[in-house]
Formats: sequence, C-alpha cells, structure tokens
Amino acid sequence: MLQQPIRKVFDIGDGREVTIETGRLARQADGSVTVSMGKCMLLATVVANKEPKEGQSFFPLTVDYQEKFASAGRIPGSFFKREGRLSDYEVLTSRLIDRALRPLFPDDYLCEVQVLVTLISSDPEILPDAMACLAASAALAVSDVPIKEIISEVRIGRVNGQFKINPTRSEMENSDMDFIIAATEKNLMMVEGESEECSEDDLVAALGVAHEAIRVQIKAQEELRALKGVSGKREYTKPAQDEALREKVYGFAQSKVYEVAKGKLGKHERTDRFEAIEEEMLKSFEEAATEEAPFTDEQKKMAKNYFHDLQYDVVRDMILNERIRLDGRSLTEIRPLDMEVDVLPSPHGSALFTRGETQSLTTVTLGTALDELLVESAAKSEYSKFILHYNFPPFSTGEVKMMRGPGRREVGHGNLAMRSLKQMMPDSGDDFGYTVRVVSDILESNGSSSMATVCAGSLALMDAGVPIPKHVSGIAMGLITKEEKFAILSDILGDEDHLGDMDFKVTGTRDGICGVQMDIKVDGLPMEVMKQALEQAKAGRLHILEAMYKTIPEARAEVKPHAPRVVKMFIDKEFIGAVIGPGGKVIQEMQRETGTTINIEEVNNRGEISIFGIEKTAVEKAENWIKGIVAVPVVGEVYDAVVKGIKEFGAFVEFLPGKQGLVHISEISWKRLETLDGVVKEGDSMKVKLIGTDPKSGKFKLSRKALIPRPEKKENKGEASSPASGNN
Repeated sequence: MLQQPIRKVFDIGDGREVTIETGRLARQADGSVTVSMGKCMLLATVVANKEPKEGQSFFPLTVDYQEKFASAGRIPGSFFKREGRLSDYEVLTSRLIDRALRPLFPDDYLCEVQVLVTLISSDPEILPDAMACLAASAALAVSDVPIKEIISEVRIGRVNGQFKINPTRSEMENSDMDFIIAATEKNLMMVEGESEECSEDDLVAALGVAHEAIRVQIKAQEELRALKGVSGKREYTKPAQDEALREKVYGFAQSKVYEVAKGKLGKHERTDRFEAIEEEMLKSFEEAATEEAPFTDEQKKMAKNYFHDLQYDVVRDMILNERIRLDGRSLTEIRPLDMEVDVLPSPHGSALFTRGETQSLTTVTLGTALDELLVESAAKSEYSKFILHYNFPPFSTGEVKMMRGPGRREVGHGNLAMRSLKQMMPDSGDDFGYTVRVVSDILESNGSSSMATVCAGSLALMDAGVPIPKHVSGIAMGLITKEEKFAILSDILGDEDHLGDMDFKVTGTRDGICGVQMDIKVDGLPMEVMKQALEQAKAGRLHILEAMYKTIPEARAEVKPHAPRVVKMFIDKEFIGAVIGPGGKVIQEMQRETGTTINIEEVNNRGEISIFGIEKTAVEKAENWIKGIVAVPVVGEVYDAVVKGIKEFGAFVEFLPGKQGLVHISEISWKRLETLDGVVKEGDSMKVKLIGTDPKSGKFKLSRKALIPRPEKKENKGEASSPASGNN
C-alpha cells in the first residue's frame, strides 16, 4: 500500500489555491512533486548522478518541459499519433526553468542533473508554464541534490490596470503586460516577457508585486521539505585545486592579459592574443618542469581553467576601476551603427542592420491566410499570422560547426524578437490581411544578435509596406559588481556578456517597453541599480531608434510591386454560403477565373474575406464579383446583365454575380416580338432594370424596354384635320 502523500496548500490570491504534493508519484527519482491548481497538474522529477564523469569540466544540467496531449483529452495530430520532439512552446518553457535553476547549484558541482516537468492534466483556463518552475524547484527542495537556495516563478499580468499573479487565459487576452519572473527569497533571478509599451516604472512595480507572490511559494516549499524530513544535502566530489599553480598562472600572465584587455582590439585579434599568452604560459611551465616536479596533464588542465579565471578577474577589475571597456568605449556608448533597407531585389521587404561586429540580414515575406502557422499545444490549437525565425550559422562567429536544425538558443532569441515586434503589428481585424514571415540571418555576431534582429525586423517590415505605426529597437545591457562598486554597460560585447553579473535585453519604441529578457547572477542587487540600468537602456534604445527613423521614417504606403496584393472584405454572415456556393463551386470558379486566392471565415459573427493576387486587376475583379454576390438587388436599379439562356417566353440574364432573372419577351422591346431569334443570343450584354419580383416564386423580373425611349404614335391619314369637319 502506498504511503500517505505529503501536501502543502497555499493561496495565490482571489481564493485560488495551489497544492504541492510529494511521496505518491515517481518515488524512485531523487525528488518528485506534483503541483496542481484547478484541473491543471504538473509532475516534476529530478535525478542527479552521484559522481561527475571523468574529465568533466562544466555543469551538465538538462531541463525538459513536455505537455502530454492526453492531459487535455486529445490525440496528437502527428502521423504517429504520439508526442514527438519538443514544440517551440515547450522549448521556451524549458528555457525559462533552466535559466532560473542553473544559478542555484554550487560553482564546483559537476554531477549531471536532469529535471523533467510534465503536464499530466490540463485546465483550459490555467497556463501551466507559470507553475512549471515552482514544480521543478519543489522537486529539488525535497531531494538531497545540493542547491544553494529555493526559488519560484510566477506570471504577472496587468488586467484593467490592476496587477494580477498567474492570470487565466481569458484574463490574459485583456492584459497589456505579460512577464514571467523567477526569484529567491531575497533576489530576482530571471525576467522575461512583453508589454504594450509600458514604462520603466511600470516594469519595476510589476517586479515588486511578483516578488511578494514568489516569497509565499518559497515558504510553502520550505514547509513541504520540513514535512518530508529533508535535513541536509548530499556530499559531492569537488574538482581538484592547486593554489600554488593558481598563483603561478596569475604571476606569469596577469600583466600580459591586462595589456591585451585595454588594447581596444577587435574580437578575433583579442582572442588570438589571449590564446598566444596561454600557449606561452603553458610552454614556460613545461620547460620549468623537472622529474621531481613534473607538469602533469591534470595540472595543464587546471592551469587553463585558472587562466580563464584570470581573464575574468582582470577585465572586470579594469571596467570597474578604470571605466575602460574591451573595445575602448565608455560605459554608455553604443557601437557604430549602419543600416539599409531594400537591399535584396526579390523579397517583399529586406534590411541589413550592423552594430559594431554584429550584423543581421532580415527579410519579410507576405503570404496568404493559407500560410498561417498552426501552433499546437495540449490545451488548444491556434493559428498565427505573424512568424519570426532566427538563424545563427557558425560562420557568424568564425567557427566550423555541424549545420542542424534550430537549437534552443535560436528558438529563444527568435521568440524575444517576435514578441517585441508583434506589439506593433496590425490587429487581425484590420484591413491588412497578410500572413507575415520575418527571417533574421545573423551574418556576424559579437554581442546581442537578438537585438539586431529586432532592429532589422522593424526596418524590413516598414520596407515591405507592413503598416506598423512605430519602429521598435532593442539593446543588450550588462552589469558588473564587486563589493560597493558597480558598472552598467550599454550595448555589451559577447565577452562582456560572459563576465557580467547581469545581462538583460530591453526592446521598445520611443513611448515604452515592448519586451524584456533578463538574467541576474548576483545576490542582493539593489532596486536602485535596477532602475538606473533600465534608464540607461532607454537612452541607448532611443539612440538606435533615431538612426532607424533616418533610414526609413515610416512604413511604405503600398507593398512592393512584386508582392501579392490583398483586399480584405467584411460581409454579413448569411452571405458566406452564397460566396462559397454548393460544394465550393462559386468560390472555386472565382479563383479559377481571376487567378486569385480567396479565404473566407466567420469571425466575430460576420464573414471575413481576404483576396490575394499578384495583379491588381485580378484582385479588383474578384472583389467586384463578391460585391455582386452579397449585393441586395433593389427594385428600380439598373444593372449590366449577360444573357445566360433563351426560351420562347424570354431571356434569362445574370444581372449580378450569382443572381439571375427573366426578361420576358414583352420586356425586350416596345415592338411586339413573336420570337427572340435574331434579336438577342446567349452571351449578349444588355442593360436591364429591376422592375419587381414574382409574388409566388420570388424570381426577379427585369426589363430592357424600360430603358429604351417609347416611340411616338403616328397620326392616321384619314383623320379630320379641323374641328369644323365634325359638324358635317
């Protein structure tokens, strides 16, 4: 018989309760919990090897979040009808958990750890990603895997002007902020999300509200751990250290590394110089070795690690003490900018954005409604009309690597750019009916290629004629702290990203923030420093925006001549069937005759039609055709008609697309006709007037003669010409 599970229940506001439970499922894992709210339930497990692999020099942490379709009573739509590789949404959720958990482990802990979080029961109104990191942290908390602190993670939205923790799906549709925030009891760890041009003060306020909610969740985890009786963490094998060797490395290379660091060199030259110093140092140590004091392979490996530690310390101290950066810039200075639009002849929009040694070539492609992206999760499937893909080929950093599919980094960077630019995209209800795909190919990279993607994407969208009202730019910031000193760095290099204590990316317009991605690696970051960093980021963002507006100040009035044309129409829903026709006959005929693509669907209780075509005249022809179908014939109106059939009693004509009526033989001409032979034939055009409808059948009655002047009557020859004649 299973032991009684251990539970902890807490309130997250508005009477909504979250339950954390351990001891019932997956008991052979080092740590296992379920987290549930409503019908939503997540299972999180953690397993860690007892010893590191031989030669291991880094911390191998794997985090995977997966949604089981059975959790929502659905069968996957794939060919095999089972869950396959992680979707982009699952990858992004995995990254959110990973980025929050990774700093919790000791720096010298090198044992492999695997954290798996699985959605096992879905609730249509509850977003599971907001609780996934809580589940992962709780699994670690009830295990003996060594972590330094307990964390948690929440989503915060602003609904009708009020902040709300973990709002429902329905509430998020009316929220103008969407941030996921991770923190320990004392410190923020990670922030990611989007907003509709919120201010820096709004973001800081949201962080404060979220942190209070996180503290409640951390307390619940601590109480659950105490109930389980976890009293300590396991011991682990630490990497060997040689302090004497460390001193030798610092003594030999410190001044040399400092000279290179302050040399204002380019990325590759600086890297080559550092490598040359390292090789010189190792050669010196090997030459000084003796049989009694050999320089072993293990010592060589440690010396390399100490050399990298030296680089880290020297560069940080230089920036903090001398306010000098690796490329010679001031702390707030942005690297040289260069940008162009319309750089490629065939894409529907293109831009080349270069900032220092980072470069993005971005294209925009305009497609039809048939090109929309299906985004499928356990809870629901929906289509997206805005797609952004980010590619990071190895040549962008001067490296040789295998070319495979996009990795988690590419998915994460592309998502941040997509969420930022999406804030300026036209609403689906607007006349802009295109599906838009933005592709950023990074050609060079030395610091924040994701922010280059945002800038290049904004430029390319305007070049394509997508009616975005404002430019969106982005900037990557860094922070270095030591004791009481700190330095906030604008537009960081790749090396500065590695050695910083906080790196964060902020995107936005002149009027507010559109996206944020932030990772904080130090304890006790004062909120005043955070505010200063956000203000410095705003100044850098505005600087880049000025250059973007000089390049292209507003979206082009029309799409490029070679881009597909689109017209969006809205009709009463009762006409949808008439436009489609029986078995799709009418809409297929329109597409065949005009060479256009026509998409029709019911949205908000009305018909929404999008017409796509390469030639403007073809789109106009299809538009007029549909207008004719949905037009309501008016008695007394005149129409251009085409004869469709001849009968002995009259001619059937089509006077509006899909609408026919009878011109009776008596309504063809003022002259009495016995037959229509030689008068009209099929295919003839004529103007007709709608004179009524048949009261029994409802069929339309039309007249041609009503538009022909009535001939004057001729006088009889024998008729008297004067009144007098009548008196004879």
